Amino acid sequence: MPLVEYSETDGVAHVRLNRPAVANALDLRTARAFRAVVDQASDDQHVRAVLVSGAGARFCAGGDVASFVAAEDQARYIHQLATELDQAFQALADLTKPVVTAVHGAVAGAGLGLMLSADVTVAAPDTKFVFAYPGIGFTPDCGVSWLLPRAVGLPRAMAFALTGQVLQAEQACDWGLVAMIEQDPLGAATELAEACAKGPAAALGQTRRLLRAGLVTDRASAGVEEANTISKAVLGEEAQLLISQFVNRRA
Repeated sequence: MPLVEYSETDGVAHVRLNRPAVANALDLRTARAFRAVVDQASDDQHVRAVLVSGAGARFCAGGDVASFVAAEDQARYIHQLATELDQAFQALADLTKPVVTAVHGAVAGAGLGLMLSADVTVAAPDTKFVFAYPGIGFTPDCGVSWLLPRAVGLPRAMAFALTGQVLQAEQACDWGLVAMIEQDPLGAATELAEACAKGPAAALGQTRRLLRAGLVTDRASAGVEEANTISKAVLGEEAQLLISQFVNRRA
């Protein structure tokens, strides 16, 4: 069985972590498999939106501690794993296609980095969110130290990271860590991804790029990039069709 499953239906690429026996923990082989399917979704012209989920009882337990322990050179292995996972998650965040994630069971450690690299996260009501790193004497990786404060604010990020508290789904939603809670998170996330794929996917993809870029740029530069992007969009087939439909409705 593949470590990460990939399928495409009606313009939605479904990427599913597939190590349920170890709560979809991420080792080096899984990191490379995940990067490969992200690149596949990026290159596939039929894909207009991406859905990420996890097989089994938990979405993702973070890094695979057993793989750290088994490594001959632990520091080298962990450095390589953290680097390659981070690159894979950045590739997901850099897609010009909307990304929706369905989470359930537990999201811990690097699993937070994966979740926060998506655009919209739907959580099951019983999902638990755990920072996890200090529990094994580790520090965050995979962009978590950068992503988490931007998602929930620095004071809450500090409390979550330093106290070992477990966030329940409702509190995670209140904090802005996830967008919504649904009894069937995969079903709801699939509907969202399908809606994105059926909609103006090019505009949505560029919108997610601009919003993410706005986190690391100044206001003036954001305005310049917005103007550049919208002026290119108007020449595209998607925009021309939608503009024509809009004008005809008003006529």
